[in-house]
Order: sequence, then C-alpha cells, then structure tokens
Amino acid sequence: MDHEARIRAHFAASAELKAASGPQLAPAIARAAEAMTACLFADGRILACGNGGSAADAQHFAAEMVGRFERERPELPAIALTVDSSILTAIANDYAFDQVFAKQVRALGRKGDVLLAFSTSGNSANVIAAIDAAHEREMRVVALTGRGGGRIGEMIGDGDVHVCVPHERTAHVQEVHLAVLHCLCDAIDRTLLGDE
Repeated sequence: MDHEARIRAHFAASAELKAASGPQLAPAIARAAEAMTACLFADGRILACGNGGSAADAQHFAAEMVGRFERERPELPAIALTVDSSILTAIANDYAFDQVFAKQVRALGRKGDVLLAFSTSGNSANVIAAIDAAHEREMRVVALTGRGGGRIGEMIGDGDVHVCVPHERTAHVQEVHLAVLHCLCDAIDRTLLGDE
C-alpha cells in the first residue's frame, strides 16, 4: 500500500475543495461574521455546539474568542456547550441525548445571542434541538453543515446564516469548517480592531 500517494491525494482533494468553496461560501461567511460581531457589540454571547470533530470545532472557536486569535484584544464571550461532562451526562441520562445542547441553550441563551451550530451531515438530532431552542430564545443561528445541509438547512430562518460545504466526505467538510472558523475569527477581530 502506498501511503504517500494517498496522503498526497488527500492534500490535493482538500486544497481543491477549499479553493472551490472559498468564492461560493464567502458571502455567507461574511454575513455570519457580521451577525456575530453585532451580537458581541450588543453585549451578547456566542454559544457553540457540535458532535465529535464538530465538538472540537465548537471548543476551538470558543478558545479563539475567549483567548485570542492572531492579535491581542479583550476577551470575547463565547461558550462551547460540549465541555461540561456533568451537564452533558445528567441531561443525557435524565432526559435524552437529543437535549444535551438544547437545555443549555435555554439556560444560557438570551435574545440577540448567536448559536454557532456545527453538523457535517446537517442531521444531528441534538444540534437540531439546539437550533429549535435558539429560535425559541430569539437567538440568531449560524449553521455550518456539509452535503446538502440536511434538516438543518431546512430550519434556517431569515435572520440566520447557513454555511454549507458542498461535499459528501466528512473529513473534507470538517477541513473546510476549520477554515471557515478561522475566517470568522479574522473578520471579528478586523471589525473590532481594524486592519493591521
């Protein structure tokens, strides 16, 4: 088995998808960054959720906001709903795993806040429930999905933003989601701090 050839092919496919997705996704990413920045300017917060690798993306985003991205700036309020094992296991045990994010959104989310929802399939039941809870709280939703957007794509309202990576392979969708995450961080910082 030629691992090096597969590795080169993986890099090539990832780069090709990113290059093709950039122009297509840029308008939605810009709208998402504007929604997040408006939320932060209004003293709101961003709640982030997802499963598996998408949970890591939610945590990554929160870390970039609370810590910093590439430049020093004041801390920004972002919470990953994926990190408290006591909350997650209590809700999953007492209610259902589908509710692990929704109950946190109802507890922590306020009108004007933003839910950043990651789901490569667009069909994650607990992310769908979180979006429902966000809409109940009159929060805006920024959804990062893949494939055709799944059920989440059908839930996006007028004030929400859907960034859908047009690809079937989860790994490549997640690679583009990471680039989107960094674009969001950069745009937020640029709005808050100006050009370097």
